Amino acid sequence: MKMEQYIRAIAGTLILITIALGWFVSPYWLLFTAFVGANLLQSAFTRWCLMEDILAKLGVAEKE
Repeated sequence: MKMEQYIRAIAGTLILITIALGWFVSPYWLLFTAFVGANLLQSAFTRWCLMEDILAKLGVAEKE
């Protein structure tokens, strides 16, 4: 998988999990959902993504 696919899968998973936690546990979990969305938005403009740096340090290589 490409790095971009990993990032999309992780972001989508985090959003779905935090929405469920917001519904069943506490609405404060939706703040984490907003953080993930804000990070996706800023990465679209700055071309820098924290998750990309984390995955690179974990050894996930960019594959084409």
